[in-house]
Amino acid sequence: MSDSANITLVRRLYESGMAPEVTAEILTPDFVWDITPGFPHGGIYHGWDNVARDFFGPMRPNYESFGSVPEHYYTDDHGHVFVLGHYHAETKTGNKADVRFIHLWTIRDGKIAGLVQAADSHVLQQALNS
Repeated sequence: MSDSANITLVRRLYESGMAPEVTAEILTPDFVWDITPGFPHGGIYHGWDNVARDFFGPMRPNYESFGSVPEHYYTDDHGHVFVLGHYHAETKTGNKADVRFIHLWTIRDGKIAGLVQAADSHVLQQALNS
């Protein structure tokens, strides 16, 4: 895939809001979701079913809303797309937070094979715990 095709693929995932029909089409079966330690439910997840059930499942009940806002996309010559942006979160208790992130996506054979995330976990933890 070309660099712009890789960015288009990742952009499609964000724009879909991780819609099930999109994730089924563009993620590899062995997809790896690596969330920074300290982030709520941080850890490494294998396959989208594991991500949906064990990452998003316990996370969603804590928020009125939570979304990724990608701001800048970059690519390299090795099948990676880097996205700088922020999460916008509103907790069930009414606290709001904008949390900076960087996402490193790995593209393999025209599909997304992995994510490595780093984010300002402290800001989100404060919103959840205050």
